[in-house]
Amino acid sequence: MDKDLEKKDEQANGSSLVQKIQALGQTTVPQAPDSNIHVLSIIGQVEGHMQLPPQNKTTKYEHLLPQLIAIEQNPKIEGLIILLNTVGGDVEAGLALSEMIASISKPTVSIVLGGGHSIGVPIAVATNYSFIVPTATMTIHPVRLTGLVIGVPQTFEYLDKMQERVVRFVINHSKVKEEKFKDLMFAKGNLTRDIGTNVIGIEAVECGLIDEVGGVKEAMQKLNELINGTNIENQVIQ
Repeated sequence: MDKDLEKKDEQANGSSLVQKIQALGQTTVPQAPDSNIHVLSIIGQVEGHMQLPPQNKTTKYEHLLPQLIAIEQNPKIEGLIILLNTVGGDVEAGLALSEMIASISKPTVSIVLGGGHSIGVPIAVATNYSFIVPTATMTIHPVRLTGLVIGVPQTFEYLDKMQERVVRFVINHSKVKEEKFKDLMFAKGNLTRDIGTNVIGIEAVECGLIDEVGGVKEAMQKLNELINGTNIENQVIQ
C-alpha cells in the first residue's frame, strides 16, 4: 500500500512539473509573500459583449468586475496596482472598468507597460496616480465601429455621444486639457492608416495624460505613500 501511495505521489508530482513547464516554461515559480497590495493585469484586448476568436489574447471585463468588488470589500487589501499592456477593445466594457477602478475607495496606481492604446487610455488614468515606462506607447484616436452599420444620422450621433463619454472621463481623471486631448485624437498624418496620435513615454506625461514616467519600483513606492497617507487620515478621523 505504501509503495502504491509513493508511486501515485511521484506521478502527481511529475504531472504537476510537466504542467508548470508547459504553462510557464520553468519548474519553479517565485511566490510573492502575503501582501496588502493586490496586482490586477489588463492584457491584450478588452473583451466586451462580443466574444473574440480564441487566438486573440483577451481580458474579459466580466472577470474583472467581481474582482474589483472583492478588492473593495477585502480589509486585508489596502492598495491596488493595475498593470496595463492592452491594444484597447470594447468601449463600453473599457469605460465600465475605468469607472469601477475610479470609484474604489482604496489607493490605486497604474503602470502602462508596452502599450495602453485606445480604450486603455481611460483605464490608465482611472487610478489615483499613473505611471508609464519610457518605451510604452498610448494611441489616442476617435471611437469607431466595425461590421454592419445602419447608415442613418442617429448612428453617427450615437458615436459622437460615446466618444464624448470617453473624452469627459479622461479629462476629469487626468491633467490633460480638453482642447489638447481632442487635438491628439483628431490629428492627421501621425498614424499611417488612421486619425489620431501615438504618444510615447515622456510625451504622455508632458501632455498631462499620465502623471509620471516610471516602472514597478516607482509605482510600489507611490502606492505605499498613498496607503500610509490613507491610514493616517483614518486614524485622525477615528
